[in-house]
Amino acid sequence: MAGQQGERRNQILRTLASMLEDPHGEKITTAALAERLEVSEAALYRHFASKAQMYEGLIEFIETTLFSLINKIQSDSRNGYAQVEQIISMLLSFAEKNPGMTRVLTGEALVHENERLQQRINQLYERIEAAFRQSLRVAQLAEQLSREHDSSAHAAVLAAYVTGRWQLFAKTRFKRRPQEGWEAQRAFLLG
Repeated sequence: MAGQQGERRNQILRTLASMLEDPHGEKITTAALAERLEVSEAALYRHFASKAQMYEGLIEFIETTLFSLINKIQSDSRNGYAQVEQIISMLLSFAEKNPGMTRVLTGEALVHENERLQQRINQLYERIEAAFRQSLRVAQLAEQLSREHDSSAHAAVLAAYVTGRWQLFAKTRFKRRPQEGWEAQRAFLLG
């Protein structure tokens, strides 16, 4: 029974993410979600206490996915500069492959939802910036970057670049791909 409960929760989250991929960005109601799943709204609330909790489930999936990949990148490579490059590429690729999740990452899907959801996304941004800072410090220690290099400022610029690419992807209704131009832009960001 517990396995079926978990599978139903995952099905609800997958459907919500799928609905968020609609380029017109309509507000998603629990009634529309229930209709898409061919269940009653009450059935949704057996698995989630609120719609905010459903979005929290999506954010948790995003965090788990992104930070397990970031940790893998940082543990697999001792080259801080390569870590930064791979992290940016992965973050852009994740958004491109998951347009619905990108609307959550940008906060667009959370506009009419509980404020704590946006706070959680803000914390995710801070963690991404911290990961960049850590990799830049590794590069600095290995003398790939000059000692005068301000890793905090550089990390902030890299995080702003990634979130800007996510925003552009969402605001253009998924037409401007996050990785578009990355090869040329890399030189400006990473020298």
